Amino acid sequence: MSEDKAAVEKLHASYGRMKDELAQVIVGQHEVVEQVLMAMFCRGHALLVGVPGLAKTLLVSTVSQALDLQYKRIQFTPDLMPADISGTDIIQEHGETGKREFEFVKGPVFSNIVLADEINRAPAKTQSAMLEAMQERHVTVLGRTYKLDAPFFVLATQNPVEQEGTYPLPEAQLDRFMFLINVEYPSAQEEKRIARETTGVDKEPLNPLLTGEEVLKFQSLVRRVPVPDHIYDYAVEIVRRTRPDGPEAPEWIKEYVGWGAGPRAVQYLILGCKARAALRGTYMASLDDIEAVASPVLSHRVLTNFAAESQGMTSSKVVSKLIEEMKEA
Repeated sequence: MSEDKAAVEKLHASYGRMKDELAQVIVGQHEVVEQVLMAMFCRGHALLVGVPGLAKTLLVSTVSQALDLQYKRIQFTPDLMPADISGTDIIQEHGETGKREFEFVKGPVFSNIVLADEINRAPAKTQSAMLEAMQERHVTVLGRTYKLDAPFFVLATQNPVEQEGTYPLPEAQLDRFMFLINVEYPSAQEEKRIARETTGVDKEPLNPLLTGEEVLKFQSLVRRVPVPDHIYDYAVEIVRRTRPDGPEAPEWIKEYVGWGAGPRAVQYLILGCKARAALRGTYMASLDDIEAVASPVLSHRVLTNFAAESQGMTSSKVVSKLIEEMKEA
């Protein structure tokens, strides 16, 4: 217990240094940075949604520098094939025997941090290859399985504006992502700072703060953070309220929601509140922690119907209203 508390303090200190280091490159977006790191220390994956030019790609590459992890970017396009992600067998001539034999050449998914840029640009079979790697942490090529290195973390991006020529991720595949992180426009002051700092001389590379081995230790630490029973009750109750066919659902949920969140949402709510508590130096998850992670965990798992769309009731608004009702209860 005392060793874990000391480790939490070390993680909190490391998190503070990471925020300072990332702030040299990323202007603002503090909540986005925190959610990305929370997902990473939970062994989860995240989907970043935002219009072009909000530094989504820059954020991912900057995080990989600060964590001293191998980073690969995959630009998803309509002609991208599964083998372009996972790798493929090629015929090589053996140096000693002269015989030709197949040799597996690893694809870009064999990395610690993988940026799946504009994941909705690729067809379903290519998306499925990426999602198998995310879920199973291995790839299968021609009947042979190859394990991915740990830590392994996928950050996918999606442009919500342009939908022509895209292949939106099905709901079942969206469920593979721990967080859906909305990247918003910067404030006026932040935008002025962006203009000032990105149009001058190039900055020095960031200093790596954590190794892959340390990240793995912190991932194990997060899972050992205690969670009180009432937090488990909260997680179960808010997820069950999202299901329109369930007895716990309010009347307005039955009116606006077509499909609610599944059990994976409860798991990610608990893991998310553990990670947030640890990053903030607290060795006990609290109600504030679970309320903070409810929106990124639930907003892509609660599917609204036509009645909701016609009245501008989005999934995010549904989750926000549920949280408010839970506070008042």
